[in-house]
Amino acid sequence: MIELKNVSMLFNPGTVNENLAISNINLKVKEGDFITVIGSNGAGKSTLFNLIAGTLIPTEGSISVNDRIVTREPEFKRARYIGRIFQNPLLGTASNMSLEDNMMITYRKGFKWLKRSLNHKMREYFRTELVQLKMGLEERMKENLAMFSGGQRQALTLLMMVLSRPDLILLDEHTAALDPKNAQIVLELTNKFIKEYRLTSMMITHNMSHAIEFGNRLLMMDKGEIIFDAEGEAKKALTVEKLIEKFHEIRHKSFENDRTLLSDE
Repeated sequence: MIELKNVSMLFNPGTVNENLAISNINLKVKEGDFITVIGSNGAGKSTLFNLIAGTLIPTEGSISVNDRIVTREPEFKRARYIGRIFQNPLLGTASNMSLEDNMMITYRKGFKWLKRSLNHKMREYFRTELVQLKMGLEERMKENLAMFSGGQRQALTLLMMVLSRPDLILLDEHTAALDPKNAQIVLELTNKFIKEYRLTSMMITHNMSHAIEFGNRLLMMDKGEIIFDAEGEAKKALTVEKLIEKFHEIRHKSFENDRTLLSDE
């Protein structure tokens, strides 16, 4: 479904700040994959997502979606078929607009015909979908999202993205800024939606236990490279300890002062 061939990303070439953030990555994402991505700070995880989403154009290599080359296609065009949720729960919704208007814009993928399309039938559809969040938001559809908590907005962002039926969703540490209770709620909803809607998904997480528990495939990154790729039964057999051992085996070093990566809480 999605393929990266010999993709590299070099920032500030020829300067003292030159940084090879992504180094000759080859990756195939199959339809229906739920891939968790782990790695220490600076491993290149978010840069990889930026390349897939079109936020960045690679220095070298090509990116294709469904056998169509999209390497230089801008982000706003890829947003039609790639959904993304960031760590900041405020980025996925418009604070000064109502819940129902936010849902309609995402559902229609733009502002065109917003008021004309938002009829009784659509409101009932949105109300039904909101019920599954179990947050009572179906009774607050006319409220502006500035009145909602971070956890509510992140759960809503997730639901809206799912309803827009993207070909791929990118989850960039989307629970990291939430309190533990809301983080668990959003993570459980994520797993539920991905399974029910059979979504192709990639999720960055610093929690190794979550990386092992969720999804059918796990990627470990270090210094801009994918150093380990496990799926199916091989992934099911993983433990936090085995992942740490695998890193030692491949890189011949320990995780340096990266407590979040080692966390299994």
